[in-house]
Amino acid sequence: MNDALRRPSRLRGVDLGLAGKVCVVTGASRGIGLEAARQLCAEGASVLLVARSAEHLRQAVAKCEAAGGRASALACDVTAGDAGDRMLAAAQEALGNPDVLVNNAGSARLRDLEQVPDDDWRAAWEVNVMAAHRAMRALVPGMRARGWGRVVNVSSTAGKRPSANMPEYSVAKAAQLSLSRLWADRCAPDGVLVNAICPGPTKSELWVGEGGLAEQSAALAGLSGVAEALEKAGAGRPIGRLAEVDEIATAIVFLCSARASYVAGAAWSVDGGTVQIII
Repeated sequence: MNDALRRPSRLRGVDLGLAGKVCVVTGASRGIGLEAARQLCAEGASVLLVARSAEHLRQAVAKCEAAGGRASALACDVTAGDAGDRMLAAAQEALGNPDVLVNNAGSARLRDLEQVPDDDWRAAWEVNVMAAHRAMRALVPGMRARGWGRVVNVSSTAGKRPSANMPEYSVAKAAQLSLSRLWADRCAPDGVLVNAICPGPTKSELWVGEGGLAEQSAALAGLSGVAEALEKAGAGRPIGRLAEVDEIATAIVFLCSARASYVAGAAWSVDGGTVQIII
């Protein structure tokens, strides 16, 4: 059956309670982050898109505004020590007090455990753990004071089951899951629900872009090219294919919504059955 017939394009006929909410999404200029921001705008939310490239952000904002809602941008390196404070100030100035935070920024590359230099271990920690922590530290207190909020930390299947070819990424994503749970336990009594999702391989720029994981995988495995690498990666999922970007974004948006009113401290696998565990 054709994928377009098998998968709905978005939730239909369901009010997610996001109209008028102010959201902050990091890593929002492309891929999963951009699609999550676009879907939030389509639900009537106002979204601050955060990424490093001002030019890419301009294009992303235009796509989000075309979907509905309001969109603004902040060009910012999320690993900077003041990034959280800058996100809070930019959101308040352009859109209002943040109700929702999506920590999506991150990157990965393929290599052996013993090939990763110390600087890259530290960089993985900064973008996946400390950047998310600083963003929550800046934005969550206001949510708690107002009695409502949502945080979604975008982790990975590698955070649940380490990937031998992405060592520093796997370790940092596992730490991000632990961090997410700590914040969830602290904030749930105040109406702020913190969760994580763990996507598997997805047809985003991280995988299919120039120099992306598919190209790296093909080179490492001696495959004929990106198409063969993507086919092999998809065949390794029980569902038989890689995820589409919108499938991951839809899960994020649901966890951001009023409908996810009894979900806290979760680490949802959105991986086509890749990590075969029951917890």
